[in-house]
Amino acid sequence: MRWILAGASTIAAQHMIGAFRGNGDTVAHVVSTTPARAAEFAAEHGIPKHGSDLAAALADPETDAVYISSTNEKHRAQALAAIAAGKHVLCEKPLAMTVAEAAEMVRAAQAAGVTFATNHHLRCSGSHRAVRALIAEGRIGRVLSLRIFHAVHLPPHLQGWRIDNPDAGGGVIPDITVHNADVARFLLGEDPASVVAQMTASGMGQGVEDSAMSVWTMPSGAMVFAHESFTHPFAGSGLEVHGTEGSIFARGVMTQLPLGEIELVTAKGREAVPFPDHNLYAQGVRDFSEAVAGRGRPAADGWDGVASLTVALAVREAARTGERQAVRIEGRA
Repeated sequence: MRWILAGASTIAAQHMIGAFRGNGDTVAHVVSTTPARAAEFAAEHGIPKHGSDLAAALADPETDAVYISSTNEKHRAQALAAIAAGKHVLCEKPLAMTVAEAAEMVRAAQAAGVTFATNHHLRCSGSHRAVRALIAEGRIGRVLSLRIFHAVHLPPHLQGWRIDNPDAGGGVIPDITVHNADVARFLLGEDPASVVAQMTASGMGQGVEDSAMSVWTMPSGAMVFAHESFTHPFAGSGLEVHGTEGSIFARGVMTQLPLGEIELVTAKGREAVPFPDHNLYAQGVRDFSEAVAGRGRPAADGWDGVASLTVALAVREAARTGERQAVRIEGRA
């Protein structure tokens, strides 16, 4: 496929361009709201066409798909324009600023008959797929609880709008809680019924939260605890799944790289669990390409993105109000 990049972003530079090219695809255009930024990015990454006019790029009949990694408030308009032009869309999370906007994007893609996916990279990792398989195989019995700790220190080059611009979708909840929501849904195969939460701004930025903790009630009776932060330099990350017959400890697996270790603990003892170390983003692009070709579905489709955003915004509302929030996720119909 031939791709248009909507956003001259760090994630495009560090991960996605290589994933596209590794799949045999071509990156044909990069579009940025700042023309100079688009020109610089194109020169740095060998992209033949650049500019600030997405409509002009979409008019290129040689292109097939758009990867959206602009700031969050731009996603809806860019996705709808791409869909109207008949392009397939791979969009960064969160899909939009509101659940209604995200659902509108997905429905538009369905009506147009194009593939729409959310770039939830963690469900593409070998480690998360191995944990999911352990749960599905009944290795830990009935799941009682899931703990996700995803508190990191946001590096300076990624701070900017994420820590001081609510209008652009800043804050740790739309940035990381949305990932954890997808992880929980992917591992457990169910959506939260309700959430309680707290959040705080501890000084990294202003106008948005930089740390959050929440507890989710799942329909099965399992409990989920999620901790996200931009301000924890030494906390580490990972997840634990505890069941009636065992526990899974996955350390260092909440990353963009195929790192970490998994240990299964049961009455038989401790067992190291191997997992594939493939590139997460390359896997996501392969899955997307297969879906475009009519073979299967993306790793995370549009409705998965709607669901993760719904959970994240419920967490923010629970933290804002101090009240438990019911989670009502739109279906795929």
